[in-house]
Amino acid sequence: MGKLSGKVAVVTGASKGIGAAIAKTLAGEGASVVVNYASSKAGADKVVNEIQKAGGKAVAIHADLSKPEDAKKLAAETKKQFGKVDILVNNAGVYEFRPLELIDETHVKKIFDLNVTGLLFTTQEFVKLIPEEGGSIINISSVVAKTPPSGSAVYSATKGAVDVISRVLAQELGPKKIRVNSLSPGFTITEGVQASGYEEDLSKSSVLRTPLGRVGQPDDIAKVALFLASGDSGWVTGETILAGGGIRV
Repeated sequence: MGKLSGKVAVVTGASKGIGAAIAKTLAGEGASVVVNYASSKAGADKVVNEIQKAGGKAVAIHADLSKPEDAKKLAAETKKQFGKVDILVNNAGVYEFRPLELIDETHVKKIFDLNVTGLLFTTQEFVKLIPEEGGSIINISSVVAKTPPSGSAVYSATKGAVDVISRVLAQELGPKKIRVNSLSPGFTITEGVQASGYEEDLSKSSVLRTPLGRVGQPDDIAKVALFLASGDSGWVTGETILAGGGIRV
């Protein structure tokens, strides 16, 4: 029996990268998983197929969580499919750096609408589906909230907000036995990084700042997410867990 047998997990932005790895890891420990996606149906279906082939249970559900009405839709469909939610992983996010002179209203709105506003409204909807025995909410943040690089004013601000939201909601939801934590990856190789054209340069600079001497992989983050999702972290809430091999400035 897996650590999450009988549990239902929702992973937002799970069609690829860290989200996909978390979805597959939670399913591997017995959770039924909602694989949320905004644009890549093919990616979400692939994740679902991999989970099912491994003997797990998963469904793909579309929702653009930068829109509050889609958070309601995702929650309603999840309730229809599984009746409850024990674990919510707020992973959906947008990553974009710009120097100060290139920041405009569109850039700010795009990143805050998903990374912060979307996370809040998604959590608001899914708390209603968490049973009386409680559950776990995992907000995917980033080490940039602690060590923000140049050109990341807006993105790093959203991740700093995620950490604050996690601490606040841990206090608000603690009486309902709902734990809320931030999980902050360091530099991690994902499809997005590979498509950016900067993988080699970013990898070299990151390794130089990482005591463990390598870049992160999605599975590295997924293992920490499993800890936060399971009863192993039953006395952990309101915390920010850094998962970046010790990376700093």
